[in-house]
Amino acid sequence: MDNFLLAAIEEAKMGLEEGGIPIGSVLVRGGTIIGRGHNRRVQHSDPMAHAEIECLRNAGRIGNYGETVLYSTLMPCHLCAGAVVQFGIKTVIAGESVTFEGAVDFMRKNGVSVKDLNDTECIEMMKRFIEEHPEVWNEDIGA
Repeated sequence: MDNFLLAAIEEAKMGLEEGGIPIGSVLVRGGTIIGRGHNRRVQHSDPMAHAEIECLRNAGRIGNYGETVLYSTLMPCHLCAGAVVQFGIKTVIAGESVTFEGAVDFMRKNGVSVKDLNDTECIEMMKRFIEEHPEVWNEDIGA
């Protein structure tokens, strides 16, 4: 398995342990993780605290994002895809899009290369969360 996806999965598990939604993300440049984050909407009562947004916040101002790759355990939603396009991130690698289709078409239409790994662990983690916490999932992501 891809070590960067494993790092994103670690982030997702941290979010779950904190009582949140298990979605994790890492930003990679030159083979090195420069940002990490996990969904903290529940923990911070913040509708903007999606995993990819937290990851970008934690990476800080890096100037040019064109040489970065964003990994996420779940296909990014339109909010996160908008950030990808806004910052000029050219590649997104998602763990899965079975439980949530996300904004793959939007990203591709805006020149982003998107790869869906269809990872079993990512799929099962989200399916279990959605089954156990449908009210949280349906708040904004699954609605």
